[in-house]
Amino acid sequence: MKFLPMTVEEINGQVDFVLVTGDAYVDHPSFGASVIGRVLVNAGYSVAILPQPNWKTIGDFTKFGRPRLAFLVTGGNIDSMVNHYTVALKKRKKDAYSPGGVSGKRPNRATIVYSNKIREAYKTVPIILGGIEASLRRMSHYDYWDNALRRSILLDSSADLLVYGMGEKQIIEIANALDAGNPAESIKNVKGTLYRTKDISHLKDYIMLPTYDPKGKKNYAKSFLIQYNNTDFKTAKILVEFYNDVYIVQNVPTPPLTTSEFDKIHSLPFTRAYHPMYEKDGGVPAIDEVKFSIISNRGCFGGCNFCALSFHQGRIVQSRSHKSIIAEAENFTHDVTFKGYIHDVGGPTANFRMPACEKQLTHGACKNRQCLFPTPCKNLKIDHSDYSSLLKKLRQLSGIKKVFIRSGIRYDYLISDKSDLFFKELCTHHISGQLKVAPEHVSNKVLEKMGKPNFNLYKKFAEKFQNFNARINKQQYLVPYLISSHPGSDLNAAIELAHYLKTINHTPEQVQDFYPTPGTLSTCMYFTEMDPQTMKKVYVPKSQKEKAMQRALLQFRLPKNYSLVKEALIKANRNDLIGFDKKCLIKPLVTRDKNKNSKSNKIKSNKIKTNTSSKRKK
Repeated sequence: MKFLPMTVEEINGQVDFVLVTGDAYVDHPSFGASVIGRVLVNAGYSVAILPQPNWKTIGDFTKFGRPRLAFLVTGGNIDSMVNHYTVALKKRKKDAYSPGGVSGKRPNRATIVYSNKIREAYKTVPIILGGIEASLRRMSHYDYWDNALRRSILLDSSADLLVYGMGEKQIIEIANALDAGNPAESIKNVKGTLYRTKDISHLKDYIMLPTYDPKGKKNYAKSFLIQYNNTDFKTAKILVEFYNDVYIVQNVPTPPLTTSEFDKIHSLPFTRAYHPMYEKDGGVPAIDEVKFSIISNRGCFGGCNFCALSFHQGRIVQSRSHKSIIAEAENFTHDVTFKGYIHDVGGPTANFRMPACEKQLTHGACKNRQCLFPTPCKNLKIDHSDYSSLLKKLRQLSGIKKVFIRSGIRYDYLISDKSDLFFKELCTHHISGQLKVAPEHVSNKVLEKMGKPNFNLYKKFAEKFQNFNARINKQQYLVPYLISSHPGSDLNAAIELAHYLKTINHTPEQVQDFYPTPGTLSTCMYFTEMDPQTMKKVYVPKSQKEKAMQRALLQFRLPKNYSLVKEALIKANRNDLIGFDKKCLIKPLVTRDKNKNSKSNKIKSNKIKTNTSSKRKK
């Protein structure tokens, strides 16, 4: 198996596409740029990969010459701003998607910068955007780093087309249209794409979004909800957004992949490795967790408000066949670096292997109803038998020692299954001592804003998990993912969560402070301070100080957090939690100082006695 060409010496004349990416080149199906490149090559097109070009000059962008059909541009596997900055707006020191994990290999807003550099070099070449950065910024969106509404990335990038969602189908249709001689500006009917136009007289059955207004919070809330409710391939309408003198038109989403289409993509000749040129730098860290992991599904009907999956992949779950997955696992056993451990078999949600209900494939996902929230829909098909069967087949393969599940298990879906078969097999075979689950919070008022179920359901799940492990004589633990400072969470809610952590004697190693990234309902709440679904006001912790206090409360045992925790408790009038009672989170600082002074005096006293006795001996 060969890598796609990265140098002029590797290509034979003009290439059809130059694929520019903000990530280092890792030829693995977990990396979107590699998938698009492989899909195009499989369709008969030539592709050159241009990873992490120097954006300060046009040199790298011209090294392959003008492509015959188009430049394809992606910021990489994650948004470049998320890649660069923490939620506290501090610069990250490492980049797992760059050689040696070194940061600074891509610019801020990489998709925009790359596209404009290409336009500087080639005035008329078609430019097509794709990837998560473009997909989630396709219409007007709140930008946390500017703390403002930004317009569609299609306008700021000067590109011709934008592919949103998972782009395998769209890119082939666009490639065929360009190859047939159609100019990029004429390609207006491809599902799962956006384009700009000055004339919308050709459109039928569309929804006009509120006109872009950088200061209009209420209009943005209305606009986002319309966008959010039009992400399903069966029920969505064409969306149009007006910007002074130009329209951005979003075509309806592309249909989900069939199982055979999904299988075909994963049968392409990926090397499943980073390019050898990165060996001297220590490789590309992002490959470590996914090299021996298996993508079994995509899409998610979980509907968490802080997650962009519905906006990007959609709510219809698509799955690969057992045959395809087993073939991939068997290939692992021929790799000399494989130790017999499959790190994961899953996707956005590991235990979703089918659409939520029968009607989704014919009528689409419901616009005004969630599958699991606030309680499971009566039409939801809750069945783990297919997943259990798949995992059993993988366990029985020669050369496989263990099959772990590390992508998220949706606990509320699992606890609702009338059969305990998968629960038992999960505990018996597929946990490496700890199972990561995502209750996210304990306060029901916060969970409601998150789109997560009542906390009592998690407690029920935790109890069942404990009982199962006791039954099979295993010591295994739940590691809860928690989010601080989510819209709806005030200091009292954060204190409630801290108190729960005290009762279970758990201090999280990591805490995720809510990060307002594009494409989520929660981000819309953060910016507008209202719930777009009800248009009612929502409390939003925005100051860095309050966010720091909420985060510190989740790790109240750490000495470095003492001052912030004390300040938060006093501010919330919860002095009752400062003391020596079992319910208290921290002890009074004065007492700690007195004890410290007492110990110090005792030591001094002992020294004096020792010195005195020494003198006497002398």
